This record gives sequence, C-alpha cells and structure tokens, in this order.
Amino acid sequence: MTRKKKTRSLADKVTIRTGRRKDYKKWRHDNPDQVAPSRRFVAKKQQQRKLQAVRKLARQQSGQDIAIHPDKGSESDNPKGSDS
Repeated sequence: MTRKKKTRSLADKVTIRTGRRKDYKKWRHDNPDQVAPSRRFVAKKQQQRKLQAVRKLARQQSGQDIAIHPDKGSESDNPKGSDS
C-alpha cells in the first residue's frame, strides 16, 4: 500500500463533494474566512519585506547626493526660452 504524498496545497485539505477544481473554486468563493495563507508563509513574507527594506535603505544611504532643485538664482541666468 502506498502512502499519499504530502502537500502544502489547500485544495487537497478541503473535502468537498466532487473534488473538482471548479467546485473548489466555488467553495473558496463561498468561504473566504476559511481560506487564508499559512502562518509559515506570512512569516516568510514579512521577513522578506524587512530584508528588502534594509537593502533599500542601505542603497539610498550609499548613493551620492544630487541637487534636484538647485538655487532659484541659476534659473534666471539660463532661461529656457533663450534659444529662439
């Protein structure tokens, strides 16, 4: 006798009448409170987001500073409409 393969899929844990994919989709639509990501998945994603934020902050701090809006006085020296 063979054992059933272990799976993390929620579809296999749900016992519905026919077991068809269409029926599972209907059940999932009718019971949104019972369908939720596992605690393991949520913790993993939270950790990934924290790491991503740390890396982003490190990139921002290591980059060079640029003057996005320089002094207003430099605009009067070089007006945009002087070409025509």
